[in-house]
Amino acid sequence: MNNLAESGGSLRKRLKANGWLLMMFAPCFVFYVLFHYLPIAGIVISFKNYNMFRGIFASEWVGLRYYRLFLESPDFWPVLRNTFLLGVFKLVFEFPAPIALALLLNEVRSRMFKRFVQTVSYLPHFISNVVVASMLLMFLSPTTGEVNRLIEALGFEPINFMSLPALFRPVYVASEIWQHTGWATIIYLAALTAIDPQLYEAAEIDGAGRWAKMRHVTLPGILPVIVIIVILNTGKILEIGFEKVFLLYNPATYETADIIQTYVYRTGIAGGNYSYASAIGVFLGVVSCIFLFVTNRFARKYGETSLW
Repeated sequence: MNNLAESGGSLRKRLKANGWLLMMFAPCFVFYVLFHYLPIAGIVISFKNYNMFRGIFASEWVGLRYYRLFLESPDFWPVLRNTFLLGVFKLVFEFPAPIALALLLNEVRSRMFKRFVQTVSYLPHFISNVVVASMLLMFLSPTTGEVNRLIEALGFEPINFMSLPALFRPVYVASEIWQHTGWATIIYLAALTAIDPQLYEAAEIDGAGRWAKMRHVTLPGILPVIVIIVILNTGKILEIGFEKVFLLYNPATYETADIIQTYVYRTGIAGGNYSYASAIGVFLGVVSCIFLFVTNRFARKYGETSLW
């Protein structure tokens, strides 16, 4: 009884001491409970022939019918391949960009220039996907786009970028790099500030130049952060943003641009087949979890950093 009373008193003291922190955390907690955890109960829709007029519980139970329907669909492998390849290209080309930018900014000695570059690189992150997609369609227009005007000025024929399936992925990944690289550097710049300055001094005494210090001090110093971000991004490799793909793709580019998210919208939500859409969403979540666990296990086995 005394132990319980002591633990209760200790808990009250900690709550009182950290009251302001808990109040700041409360909105985030409520948000995740309402919009991420409670909706998990809706997974049951994927096992039923959902009818909105009869409700979830009164709808007919059909088991794994919609999962089999998706796996046996002729569209399964094409949309899975497109989603996976787009995710891999994002990981391969977009992930190193903020690391490189953070390393370059770390070498800049002029604070004014450094802040200017940071501000300019951060701004695209706050532009909505609708505006970014509109800008791409305007700049890449085969008739009035600035890019094709430059191509014509160089003596070449204009290119209809948005109707060629082979160019959809490069255009999408390039826009993602431009839009999010600056914002992603914040994490790495914060990690760089945690590196002990004495390590740089010791390396300089040993005769190391800028490149040598970057290779032997800076990169190892931020390596744990890089590993964590790689694990998290690998877990999200199939979670491609729906909005930008939906705004940029068209029937001419379905061959490479139609991903799971747009397929769910077109065949599930727009078609009113919510059970089918829910089954695809659950499948996507399970595969993402598998990627996350495998990557984390690999990082833990061959390195010293992992999520758990």
